[in-house]
Amino acid sequence: MQQHCHPIRSGTFGTQRQITSYHYGDSEDRHVYIQAALHCDELPGVAVAWYLKQQFSTLESQGKLRAAITLVPVANPLGFSQHLQGQPLGRFDSLSGQDFNRQFPALGESLAARVEPNLGDNAEHNRRVIRDAIDDYFNDYWPATELESQRAILMKMACKADLMIDIHCDWEAVAHLYTTPQAWPQVSVLGHYLGCQTALIADISGGEPFDEACAEPWYTLQRHFSAQYPLPEALKPVTLELRGARDVSHEQARQDAQGIIDGLTALGYIDGPVPPLPEFPAPLEAELAGCEYLTAPHAGVILYTREPGEWINAGEVVAEILDPISDQLTPLVCQHAGLLYARHWVRFATAGMLVVRLAGGEAKREGPLLVP
Repeated sequence: MQQHCHPIRSGTFGTQRQITSYHYGDSEDRHVYIQAALHCDELPGVAVAWYLKQQFSTLESQGKLRAAITLVPVANPLGFSQHLQGQPLGRFDSLSGQDFNRQFPALGESLAARVEPNLGDNAEHNRRVIRDAIDDYFNDYWPATELESQRAILMKMACKADLMIDIHCDWEAVAHLYTTPQAWPQVSVLGHYLGCQTALIADISGGEPFDEACAEPWYTLQRHFSAQYPLPEALKPVTLELRGARDVSHEQARQDAQGIIDGLTALGYIDGPVPPLPEFPAPLEAELAGCEYLTAPHAGVILYTREPGEWINAGEVVAEILDPISDQLTPLVCQHAGLLYARHWVRFATAGMLVVRLAGGEAKREGPLLVP
């Protein structure tokens, strides 16, 4: 195992933050990248990453790694420095107001000009050409801000992977994941080992999140050159949502770390017998554009009537919003049947606040598809 420290460009006097990464295995061909806590108030992944550090070290010493593995347990030092009266403010950058998991840059068009003169008739050669071009892009890149510097460090490591796993969690939720249609066949295996109940799939979800930004160069290069040159498979991105923000424990972290190890073994990144798939069902495949988001029509106390993980039929009530001044009690009724996969963890809603999300409906939503 090698430990690397990546200095982030300082934003002001007397501060210097850094990202720490851990590197296992010596494969020059296959690469897995895993990070946690890009949103700093989402801590299940940090505990999982700690267990993964130990398991990867053991597997490396046993010669069982078939891929180079990069692990970043804390992907957002900037966010971890933000607190207000004891509360972590780890989703949005306090200086710019930007979500830490949005507005990552698109590299594909720039890389196309860099790689075209060097592409050849061998897919593995072309993989190295693309990875070298990614390194060159970021070596030439000069970030204007501390946030841009942090984004560039993460992307330089992650964009070169075959499989990229970004670990998050939701408010109160069942385990679920996000990925692209191209990556879904392999990502579904990983999701099954982790007990994900649904997979939310989209080509473009809007907002330039980290997972899609890492895959974008590979998809763009395939569009440009796949008819002329043999290209390697594109990076497979997955954002894992490991239940809710309070679901943090040794037992759960051990189980999730083992689920990731089992998935990587089944996909051939770790040597060993393929573990049997868990007895529970594979994740429900659902288009992100088909998710139903229910918002509060007025302010009030949230009284939930259904739990995460339940299947809700069209026309059923999932929560009620109580205004004790006007005695208004408004039911939140789902329009389409679906799996209640996430709900807000607070119990007071302001008017228009997102309260409940369901997966499994017909794809009708357009524009930005992710939670703001």
